Amino acid sequence: MKTFKDIVFKPNPMGADFGIVSRTKFDNGYEVSVVKSPYTYGGDKGLYELAIFKDDQICYDTPITDDVIGYLREQDVTEVMEKIQQL
Repeated sequence: MKTFKDIVFKPNPMGADFGIVSRTKFDNGYEVSVVKSPYTYGGDKGLYELAIFKDDQICYDTPITDDVIGYLREQDVTEVMEKIQQL
């Protein structure tokens, strides 16, 4: 099971002012985008924002959420990742 520790962050291609970004794929076809920047939900507090993707498109219709999830600590990101991997 993948966790926050498996995420590989890169500088946002839009520039250093836009924080860090990542995409992590799971065996079930879902993936997560985890970002942190001054422009994301919680980024100004050092927290992360997560979006769920399926077939390379943002997915708004999972039992987990119907939107992006913001204000996440590392442990919160892991908990959401575990739920996604169980879909």
